[in-house]
Amino acid sequence: MGCFQSKTTHLPSPDQHPPPPPQINPDLDGNDEQLAVPAFKEFGLAELRAATNGFSSELIVSESGEKAPNVVYRGKLKNNRVVAIKRFSRQSWPNPHQFVNEATGVGKVRHKRLVNLIGCCAEGDERLLIAEYMPNDTLSKHLFHWEKQPLPWEMRLRVAYHIAQALDHCNAENLKIYHDLNAYRVLFDEDGDPRLSSFGLMKNSRDGKSYSTNLAYTPPEFLRTGRVIPASVIYSYGTILLDLLSGKHIPPGHALDLIRGKNLLLLIDSSLEGQYANEDASELVELASNCLQYEARDRPDIKFLLSAEAPLQKQKEVASDILMGLSRTPVVLPTMLSPLGKACARMDLTAVHDILLKTGYKDEEGAENELSFQEWTQQVQDMLNTKKFGDIAFRDKDFKNAIDYYSKLVSMMSVPSGTVFVRRALSYLLIGQPELALRDAMQAQVCLPEWPTVFYMQALALSKLGMETDAQDMLNDGASSEAKKQNGWRV
Repeated sequence: MGCFQSKTTHLPSPDQHPPPPPQINPDLDGNDEQLAVPAFKEFGLAELRAATNGFSSELIVSESGEKAPNVVYRGKLKNNRVVAIKRFSRQSWPNPHQFVNEATGVGKVRHKRLVNLIGCCAEGDERLLIAEYMPNDTLSKHLFHWEKQPLPWEMRLRVAYHIAQALDHCNAENLKIYHDLNAYRVLFDEDGDPRLSSFGLMKNSRDGKSYSTNLAYTPPEFLRTGRVIPASVIYSYGTILLDLLSGKHIPPGHALDLIRGKNLLLLIDSSLEGQYANEDASELVELASNCLQYEARDRPDIKFLLSAEAPLQKQKEVASDILMGLSRTPVVLPTMLSPLGKACARMDLTAVHDILLKTGYKDEEGAENELSFQEWTQQVQDMLNTKKFGDIAFRDKDFKNAIDYYSKLVSMMSVPSGTVFVRRALSYLLIGQPELALRDAMQAQVCLPEWPTVFYMQALALSKLGMETDAQDMLNDGASSEAKKQNGWRV
């Protein structure tokens, strides 16, 4: 059942049949596909606060964490879409109109090789960008901090080609400047395909500071003049090629010395253990060298790079997630979901409330008589009154008072009630406290280990916390429990 194993996956409707996971990569060229990406819009700050649990530090996905000047959060919108939300420092864009205008221009661009921008917010002092969420980390993580396996050679060639395709499309859309192109800007989607972050199409601030990386990796003309030109993007692309070749962040000057000295073995990532074609490696080294030329006019354009890299794509038929060894376990929806299970799957808290009201305490065997063995004292009468007031508050959707009464009841009861924990859990969800709701749902499972409702309530809380895969696991566990108990349990 494991509650805490993974963090992101979309939870489909139980009435839909999910497609099987892809085993091939039919469109490596990426020219034809229409993207199901929502239109760019302005978001309200309240919705983005809710999506990030008040910009919780636990939802930061920037690899520099809170130390980054512009922090990126994982968030979930009201429609359950998981997104990346970039929060700029307050001083970056003092003029809200300028920020919105820049963001809207970037938001018009759509391509399957880009992490597409879907919105922005400029409310009060806040400046935020909202983009698609990529669940499989950055190129930096896969190259420099890998755990299970180094990034395979064929995948490195695919990254180079996909990012060139993304830059070529940006050029076609007259967005010829990409700011601070580096391995952190390349992210992997749910299929393991590399994409270029759209955040880099927008300056980090009104003043246009374009490079936050070490000066050793900065284009020479930027150091001389402080200006970025289209050829500067090619230089930065060359540093990406170096990263792919070496598996390390090597300063371009040092890499060029190795290339000139023909010390290619010192340049190529030793973790590849020779699993690459020498001629392909030599070609990529040559392209990197050309991109890193000191004079901007001596660097190739992106069309040349695309034509040179296309012949290197020799495993087009193999899907990226297969090459990378990513786990692509298909989401198998439960074959049987009760009305409560379906309401939880679609995150319909109102329906869940109605069902729990109708169910009452009848699923808790012996609950009606749980006090019969106790001496009938004033204390017992107080417990019954507290339960009664809690149930009335719950019925009337006065969830804060319901929590207060149920909390008092829990402290008074010698035999814990799973139903009380479930009702308090839903009350916590409805006032925006999913962590406490998860705690109560787990307490309810201690009381009634095989009750389907406890699994469904955990699924709700986990989904609210952005832990979609774990929520799906809990839905499956609830459905399994229903199947086992369908003659004895009613939900």
